[in-house]
Amino acid sequence: MRAHTHRLDTRVMNEPEAYEHFEIRVRGLLSERIIGAFPGMRADAEGAETLLVGPLVDQAALNGVLSQIEALGLELLEVRRR
Repeated sequence: MRAHTHRLDTRVMNEPEAYEHFEIRVRGLLSERIIGAFPGMRADAEGAETLLVGPLVDQAALNGVLSQIEALGLELLEVRRR
């Protein structure tokens, strides 16, 4: 009798193609300190709003960013997958 072996998924989640890119728009211009709460994301000021742009590995990572926005008292305006 053979032992059952599991095949591991050899894809590395930190490879660029494993990520989905998101644009998350919040009201107001964010300070450098607040932008630091979103590592790996770029912040672009657009008028009186800030656009956070960057890769997120999965739905849990997106939920983490959205939770951070809520915890900081920021007003979420839009989320887009690119």
